[in-house]
Amino acid sequence: MHISDGVLSMPILAAGWIVTILLIIITLAWSYKTYKKDIENDTFLMQIPKIAIMTAAIFVASLIHIPVGVTSVHLIMAGVLGVILGPFAFVCVFIALFLQAVLFNFGGLLVLGVNAANMGIAAIISYFLFKFLSTKINPVISGAIAGGIGVCVTAVLLGLTLYINGTQFINYIFMELVLHAPVAVIETIVTAFVVAFLMKVKPELLCIDIENIKTKKITN
Repeated sequence: MHISDGVLSMPILAAGWIVTILLIIITLAWSYKTYKKDIENDTFLMQIPKIAIMTAAIFVASLIHIPVGVTSVHLIMAGVLGVILGPFAFVCVFIALFLQAVLFNFGGLLVLGVNAANMGIAAIISYFLFKFLSTKINPVISGAIAGGIGVCVTAVLLGLTLYINGTQFINYIFMELVLHAPVAVIETIVTAFVVAFLMKVKPELLCIDIENIKTKKITN
């Protein structure tokens, strides 16, 4: 799912960095509103381990890849990041990919903007989807859907990026979409399991209004 340096044209690389920088600014401001009470009450330090663990999780999960022909397959974890971190997931994706590029030369620094945008936008969409669906249906099912959609969105954004760069990538795009179908299934199951586990042991870690959901259940 990582695009390597030297593949994309400079205009696309520049566009990727512009989008990523803008989204980092937006999601940081958005996250500040989310964690404002914690910051004012000096309890934000309690959120740092969660953010660090999730950043480490995507760093490891997306670093371990399986070579398949001219490409490779790895977990995306956009759904899990979205349901736990909300908008701050984008920043975590950027940090994880930056460390991969610097420490292991995985992906690259020039293409970092594009890779972060493709995976980070998927995490934000997963967050919105999970938050919306959780008010309508079971949070576990909502998490499962968010996990699967997160992979699909990343794959589609990658395909669009390569298609805009040149039609010579058509066969590669088709291969990526097919290969990541099983990944979507895996992450659907993983995200559902994560949500189910957290709902039992520590529901406040999820980026949804648990009390509101409980109230609606009682009302219904």
